[in-house]
Amino acid sequence: MSPPPLSPLVAIRWQSDADRRTCILAGDWTVHALARRGEVAARRRTLGDFKDDTAWDLSGITTLDALGALLLWRHWGQRLPATLTAPPVWLAVFDILASQPISPAPPVTREWLAPVRQLGDGLFAAMSHGRDLLLLLGQLILDLGGLLARPHRGPWREISAQLYQAGARALLITALVGFLIGVVLSFLSAQQLRMFGADLLIVKLLGVSIVRELGPLLAAILVAGRSGSAITAQIGVMRLTQELDAMQVMGISHGQRLILPRVVALAIAMPLLVVWTDAMALLGGALAAYVQLNLQPAYFFQALPRAVSAANYWLGVGKGVAFGGLIALVACHFGLRIQPNTDSLGRGTTASVVTAITGVILADAVFAILFRSVGLL
Repeated sequence: MSPPPLSPLVAIRWQSDADRRTCILAGDWTVHALARRGEVAARRRTLGDFKDDTAWDLSGITTLDALGALLLWRHWGQRLPATLTAPPVWLAVFDILASQPISPAPPVTREWLAPVRQLGDGLFAAMSHGRDLLLLLGQLILDLGGLLARPHRGPWREISAQLYQAGARALLITALVGFLIGVVLSFLSAQQLRMFGADLLIVKLLGVSIVRELGPLLAAILVAGRSGSAITAQIGVMRLTQELDAMQVMGISHGQRLILPRVVALAIAMPLLVVWTDAMALLGGALAAYVQLNLQPAYFFQALPRAVSAANYWLGVGKGVAFGGLIALVACHFGLRIQPNTDSLGRGTTASVVTAITGVILADAVFAILFRSVGLL
């Protein structure tokens, strides 16, 4: 009988005196050695050639940890073989496995209705979020009414702080992204317009597209990723540190002290950021038009007021107000749903950013449908 093929770390030989087959193991039997692709399967195949009457010699094993011992232990049927030669330190490992038996994992049953169940869970989760957002919006409207009725009792200090965090500190990133987008859009548009001899149309093309669509959308996406995530994380940390519970015990309204200042601040800061982003994008577009088409910047900015109507300008500013309120409302909603653990904080912040950006794009599509014929003539 020919010996089975040898694994690099498993050796085998025959003992002629007793005419007994002996499996001699050697080398590394630790998690690092077994982590290589296919190593566990290869060793199991090699060990599978040795039956119950095999004698085992573990003297050649240099290192053995719990995972390597478990591989042998399961091959032996969770009991020591009749003939085993091993150093005392390795036997101690098997004694531990014997004293703490590991139950086999239950078989995985395939659930045929799992996709239907997942779809139902998703629908119920969406309905729960929609209901909570609607309640949050209703409470926000009541708080706004209270602020207008009693402005001297409004949270102006919190609104000022949020204006600085969400508005002033976002000027640099919105300017950089807006300028680069303007340059790219101008370069790509100039190549197409030059083919048709319509170089001067680049002013109207850049003006309408940036002021009406790209400027508000870019600013909203950047604010959703930057300020929206910060708002969710702030409120989530207040949940972890039980500050929200303390506010509730003291009778301080979450809506007036947490949600209202953030929604008002973003509704004020966003249109200003939209105007700032528009200006930087148009500046980048004018410089790129000068390089690509030799169109003087002075002519570009003189023709801009005639190319972009006031309706397009105010439509972009109005989008900024709506996007800012939407981002703050979504961020506060997910912040209040954070559970007192760090895993929920991470998942809630990610969901807040994704939902806010998706909501902004959906709202922009609604604006495009409702105002499709406004300011295009």
